[in-house]
Amino acid sequence: MYLNLEEQDLDKYIYRTIPLKRLFQLFDEKQNTLVKPSLWEDTFENFVLQTKLVNESGETVEYNIHDRMYGQCWTQEKASDAMWRIYSQDKRGVRIRTKIGDLLDSICMATNDQANCDHCVGKVNYVREAELVTRARETFSETGGITFGGLFRSLLIKRRAFKHENEVRLMFCDWSDGTGAENIFKYSINPHELITQMMLDPRLERHEAEDLKTEIRARTGFKGDIKRSLLYRLPENLTIDVKTKI
Repeated sequence: MYLNLEEQDLDKYIYRTIPLKRLFQLFDEKQNTLVKPSLWEDTFENFVLQTKLVNESGETVEYNIHDRMYGQCWTQEKASDAMWRIYSQDKRGVRIRTKIGDLLDSICMATNDQANCDHCVGKVNYVREAELVTRARETFSETGGITFGGLFRSLLIKRRAFKHENEVRLMFCDWSDGTGAENIFKYSINPHELITQMMLDPRLERHEAEDLKTEIRARTGFKGDIKRSLLYRLPENLTIDVKTKI
């Protein structure tokens, strides 16, 4: 399932900046890790998932939806100063790249045999804070019912203050008995197939980037491109011809 996306969007690149140790863990374990939205920093992230319903008898009904949902955030921003400064504070973070469709396929194949679960990839919509309440009401039917689609859409709403993030999210929901105890959900992947490129922090000196590239290849065996971001590269010297008075 994909939401707020067109079929042709599945072939577009998305990016995620992670600490170096997480990169090594990804290749060592060959598992992708999703976390509960309640662990995300923005307090409005799981606003809908914590909504309480009141039935005709005045009784409060609270779903345990937030215990069964897991997600992972990516961005469509190819070059972002904010992402490097937030997620690579030691300048040793690595931006990994994949395609939206490949990310969705990875979880589809890994969870194909699991019953009572569903997965989705979707683009985040950025709305005014007041609209969050309206969206929350629209998530539930008049009888208090909710669908997988409604659940996933509820995690694709964010305040306009975060619009610069331009997020795409991978989401997973499991309704099986006994699930939800763990804060993370892992599924098997082939990182060499999923990841098509790595990018190093633009603040690294050239020799630092080369050393880090060597370390990454030695630890992961990654054969794809590993580049240093040129986000802060200065433009070539500019020469302008002007007419001078004689």
